[in-house]
Amino acid sequence: MAVNVPGVIVMVVFYLLVLGTGIWASFKSKRKQKKSGATGMEMVLLGNRSINVMVGVFTMTATWLGGSAIVGSVEMMCTPSMGLIRVIVLFLSYSSTFILGGLLFVKPLRERNCVTMLDSFNIKYGKVIMAGMSLILLVIDATWLPGTLTGLGGTMSVVLDLPYSLCVWISAAVIIIYTLMGGLYSVAYTDIIQLVLILGGLSICAPFVMVSPHTLDISQTLMNNTLNAPWIGQPELKKTWIMIDNFLYFGVGGLGYQALHQRILAASSTTSAKISCFAAAFLILIFSIPSILIGAAAASTDWNQTTYGSPSPYERGEASQSLPIALQYLTPTSISIIGIGCVAAAVMSSADSALLSASSVFTNNIYKNILRPQASDRESQWAVRVSVVVVGLVGTSLTVVNNRIMVFWFLGFEVCYIIIFPELVCVLFFNISNGYGAIMGVLVALMLKLLSGDTLLGIEPVLHFPGCTLEDGVYVQYAPVKTISMLSTIAAILLFSYLASFLFNKGVLPEKWDVYKVKAQHSPVPLSPVGGAIEEEENEERNINNSE
Repeated sequence: MAVNVPGVIVMVVFYLLVLGTGIWASFKSKRKQKKSGATGMEMVLLGNRSINVMVGVFTMTATWLGGSAIVGSVEMMCTPSMGLIRVIVLFLSYSSTFILGGLLFVKPLRERNCVTMLDSFNIKYGKVIMAGMSLILLVIDATWLPGTLTGLGGTMSVVLDLPYSLCVWISAAVIIIYTLMGGLYSVAYTDIIQLVLILGGLSICAPFVMVSPHTLDISQTLMNNTLNAPWIGQPELKKTWIMIDNFLYFGVGGLGYQALHQRILAASSTTSAKISCFAAAFLILIFSIPSILIGAAAASTDWNQTTYGSPSPYERGEASQSLPIALQYLTPTSISIIGIGCVAAAVMSSADSALLSASSVFTNNIYKNILRPQASDRESQWAVRVSVVVVGLVGTSLTVVNNRIMVFWFLGFEVCYIIIFPELVCVLFFNISNGYGAIMGVLVALMLKLLSGDTLLGIEPVLHFPGCTLEDGVYVQYAPVKTISMLSTIAAILLFSYLASFLFNKGVLPEKWDVYKVKAQHSPVPLSPVGGAIEEEENEERNINNSE
């Protein structure tokens, strides 16, 4: 198969459009910085906390609607053991991430005037624990990046017949360039272009895939075993707890990502941040519909009638390539090219968020707080740029390690779910929590993760929860292991925090051993809202009303 020249030309135009938008946004941010007198760091990392509702809704939605979500959802639709039920669970969990973020995390993070969500750890626990959490988040963002890029590389290599690595590296280079130039402003405004292309492009592609002469009526194959297994999936009663576990760890685990909280903190007001979260919760469900339809059509196709031939992509072990294969063999060439543009837009919308998130954490929480506290604003901006390049190169290099799109995706969410989220909840909402509890929480989470096993990592379970059975020589945990680990982490943080506070406050342990100064803390009571900030906000609103 020869290189798809028209497709390459269209992709070049698309990349130039995105790059041009990013460059325009970078100039816009510089003009806004001069007008407002904001520091360079405020503009790069948070857009001077002036992102309006419309831009906020688009960038919030685009961050979660990445290439892994689109390509991965089609893959799940074509995998009999997953199907429609698992895809619905996935997108509902994404929606719940935004709802919970708007309800629970907008106010406490903004009241603390954080630059990153890890600033709360620095205030309460000190630099050492903050540095540890920062390193965990850096690893998560560095592995999130290849998880999105693999979807784009696979799609472009199938449809355009270009080398996989070339597609990945060119895409990564474009993302790195516009993120370098404009920071959050470039990322946010390119997200608008990318989100429009995703919805418009996939909405065009879906009907062509569904009306292909090789595709059966998807309503007939929903629950019937015709050419392939029913695309509704194979729900089993014994897997109920697993599905609940997956819903919670995708939904709640997303609250451990800095990329989400970066947009919350960049909003022009608390109200704007909440509206952006709630609107994104609705939009992400709308954007899932085209992917579901394409996946249903691909699962209902008689592949023997196409030039792809039998067996199906799933039976060949190519389920992860279901989207590009469907575009290539079930749509006209021009439509398949549009589909590539959609995937590219989705990948960029998440990849740039991962880059900016990692560079924010490194520069604000490690470089400026630990390595170079005396760093000037200009030096800090250069630290952001260098970290964007380094994370981009490392993340892109990892695409050669594993081309299964969902591996990096799942592992990153799980770490956020069982470690970052519990730690964030405790640092924000429980006065009793302290550094000793935070450390023990991480240790308990890691211990339970290793003891309960992991099929992705090839770790056999040592700790068998109720329902654990041996199937085909492999132990399968049917209990909600991830949720048990998350709850255990929260319990460990609070328990060991209380124990440490008791031992030091009662004089059982000498004060000189109190590294985290828990003796200076108050008695363990639930964390109350920051009253001063609330009163100040209420007074401002009252003054505005009086002046009107």
